[in-house]
Amino acid sequence: MLDNVRFSIASLALGGIACMATAPSAAAPVALPRTITIVVPFGPGASNDSFARVLAQKLGPKIGSTVIVDNKPGAGSVIGSSFVSRAAPDGSVLLLTSSTFTTSAAVQKNLPYDPIKNFTPVSLVATGPMLLTVGAQTPYKSAADLIADARANKGKINYASAGIGSINQMSAEMLNSMAKTDMTHVPYKGAAAGLMDMIAGQVQVMVASPASAVGQLKSGKVRALAVTSPRPSPLMPGIAPLNQTVPGYEVEIWWGVFAPGGTPGPVVERLNAEINGIINTPEMRERFAQEGAEPTDSVTPEQFGGYVRKELDKWRTVAREKQISAE
Repeated sequence: MLDNVRFSIASLALGGIACMATAPSAAAPVALPRTITIVVPFGPGASNDSFARVLAQKLGPKIGSTVIVDNKPGAGSVIGSSFVSRAAPDGSVLLLTSSTFTTSAAVQKNLPYDPIKNFTPVSLVATGPMLLTVGAQTPYKSAADLIADARANKGKINYASAGIGSINQMSAEMLNSMAKTDMTHVPYKGAAAGLMDMIAGQVQVMVASPASAVGQLKSGKVRALAVTSPRPSPLMPGIAPLNQTVPGYEVEIWWGVFAPGGTPGPVVERLNAEINGIINTPEMRERFAQEGAEPTDSVTPEQFGGYVRKELDKWRTVAREKQISAE
């Protein structure tokens, strides 16, 4: 998807060069609110919170505003997202969230908002792979080993997740569907608990984020069999993409910024330009790398919106096929 985004950007750039000679001088950028709140629908310390705080530190001085971060965790990101969906559409309240925005929407039938109509995409800031991991005590040395055993012993291999509708579960169920396996879901209250039980041998598999698994990988208690991204990750050298074993399989965690639905175009465009100018700075790149993520490359609000719709369609298909529902 991101390759298509970059192609589109390059095409637009070529068209823009042809117009530069005759274009009038650019108008002054639209004014942004003097105080901007970035709502993080998760608790302090997680990747969303970490990214939001560095972004706020850099965005405020850049635009001459006070930018603060407000954590509103709960209900799989729904509480914070709902707050932003009802906020004034003037750029004063933003949402920095991640893939859970679409996985929660795919499995929760009674959301207090419409994930498309009630939000305006602003900027896709980073993406990164998940890791197909197993406990070090298992015999699996490759994704092919695991899949072969899962096919031969349907229902007997257990996988952990951070809960119903989590990106861990949805990624594993998409693998079940595409690889024709039947691994059994064991939900936990958070990824850390699932990883601990995998180390103890209570479950065998988990599709985990690099940040949640890195300590256990370094200790040798967990083994990474594959990355879920379509290509090898420079941040995870030597780990093959899962699509080499399961053609077409692709999952990436993403992080992005939204405004309430109905936010004026000029405000969205200004925010997009300012955020795009920040996410490739050394400090942001370092913070992304700590979570196994990389910054995106000048994705427009329209392109981000298209990406979100595709993600939502993908996870709704998985939820429907696997009958996943969170009340």
